[in-house]
Amino acid sequence: MNEKYLNKIINDDCTNHLSLLDDGSIDLLLSDIPYGISIDDWDVLHNNTNSALLGQSPAQLGKSAFKRRGKPINGWSQADRNIGIEYQEWCTKWASLVYPKMKSGSFVFIFGARRTIHRVINSFENVGFLIKDILAWKKPSAHHRAQKLSNILEKRGLLNKATEWDGWRLGNLAPIYEPIAWFMKPYKIGGTITDNILLNDVGAINLSDCQINDSNPTNILEFGFRSNEIRYHEAQKPEDLMKFLIKLTTKEKQIVLDPFIGSGTTAVAAKITGRQFIGFEINEDFFKTAVLRLQEITNDYKRTYKADIFVQPTLFEKKINYKRKKKKNK
Repeated sequence: MNEKYLNKIINDDCTNHLSLLDDGSIDLLLSDIPYGISIDDWDVLHNNTNSALLGQSPAQLGKSAFKRRGKPINGWSQADRNIGIEYQEWCTKWASLVYPKMKSGSFVFIFGARRTIHRVINSFENVGFLIKDILAWKKPSAHHRAQKLSNILEKRGLLNKATEWDGWRLGNLAPIYEPIAWFMKPYKIGGTITDNILLNDVGAINLSDCQINDSNPTNILEFGFRSNEIRYHEAQKPEDLMKFLIKLTTKEKQIVLDPFIGSGTTAVAAKITGRQFIGFEINEDFFKTAVLRLQEITNDYKRTYKADIFVQPTLFEKKINYKRKKKKNK
């Protein structure tokens, strides 16, 4: 059944198709799923009809970051507080469809938000996956907004209190990282991970091909967008980051699944690194963008990529050949 989907992106809800994939056929699940934090209409994954949910203040009009009100931690009503539970139910719905399709011992990388990643973890553990680690993608910069408490108090006419709270703000620290939940599908009880690798070709990590600055990588990944990398989606991840995770855990020609492929970065990274992919995207505009991005990849680009060496942070037009530079300095 996979032939119908292999190396294609389907413009539809993934839950209409996941059950049709071959059992035990997927080598890696890599997906930057919706976070359930109501960043935009496509990220609203609950039945809450609160009219203020996606509202905007005058200060938010025309802004790419913080363009919607979202939800305060305390919530506005009991229905608002159910958003997290409904998000977890949504995750469980498609995670349960994915589970039988993964090979035993295969890995899963799910990007999430700091305040909702626990819902993803609960869902995946409940359907049978094991949590292996939580990686941190450290971004080059972060949008940050924290209101001055003294200004708010001054507007209320509380001048003495404003002086008392001078220097204090309402908000969070700058959100410089995003978590990536790393799961494994359990292999046969009584066997070993080595037995499983010999049987299914999954379960190991390829450190030799994923050196960063000539050293083994850690669970903090500092990848940025290259200067010539076009941003197609407000939640898009850098190509270098996705290529790194694919090369770390799969061999060439193995299958990478992304049920929420957005503008297609996972598929692009898979194609460049010589892997196969299966993708789904419900939004027609994002789907069209993903298809166009795939069409632009050439064989010359693939050959160029094979010589790349990972460098952090990757904020340059071209990657630096770290090893060669090091030899020249000697």
